Amino acid sequence: MTNSILLIEDDTRLAAMVCDYLGEAGYRMSRAGTAAEGLAMHARGAFHAIILDLMLPDGDGLDVCREIRARSDTPILVLTARGDTMDRVLGLEMGADDYLPKPFEPRELLARLRAILRRGTSGEKNELMIFGDLEIDRAARTVRLAGRDCDLTSYQFELLTVLADHAGRVLSRDQLMDLMKGEELEAFDRSIDVQISRIRALIEDDTKHPRRIITVRGAGYVFAKAQS
Repeated sequence: MTNSILLIEDDTRLAAMVCDYLGEAGYRMSRAGTAAEGLAMHARGAFHAIILDLMLPDGDGLDVCREIRARSDTPILVLTARGDTMDRVLGLEMGADDYLPKPFEPRELLARLRAILRRGTSGEKNELMIFGDLEIDRAARTVRLAGRDCDLTSYQFELLTVLADHAGRVLSRDQLMDLMKGEELEAFDRSIDVQISRIRALIEDDTKHPRRIITVRGAGYVFAKAQS
């Protein structure tokens, strides 16, 4: 699964370097040049981590950090040219997960980003799962396709989440029902087929040729890890 990163940085040259470097490392990068744009993008999108500059043209990055932390647990890595120890302390107090002063080596930025992403997922299931343009938010119990909300029932959401948790692995109907024990199940396993058809109608571009939930004849279903 590709991690989606939001960079809030007004320095266009630095932003291009960071986006190129982290993009080559396998991250999906989005960039905002102002505090207002960054807050709006975070509110609309779903990101695994945020890289945040403290010195923005329309506001203090500390305020951005505080506002994001008030509504989300998204890991935040602060970047700044301000080397004052108090700024570092304030950033961490506002909810930042780590702090890296400018100038910095791209390799150190990558290492710190990987570290906060590991801390965010250690010992627990991912709250946010992103597969191409499909986003499954476990905490909010929402599914979005290309920014559009998909109206799944509770049962359908749980079924999709089980499949996504085991992406790349073929699951039989019996296995799916075992994994769905906490949900109300219908009497026959054919109900799995019906619900998957309904899920496909919401998340597939072409239900006759699905590319997300794939039927493996005689075996069950597999949720595709890579989706183009």
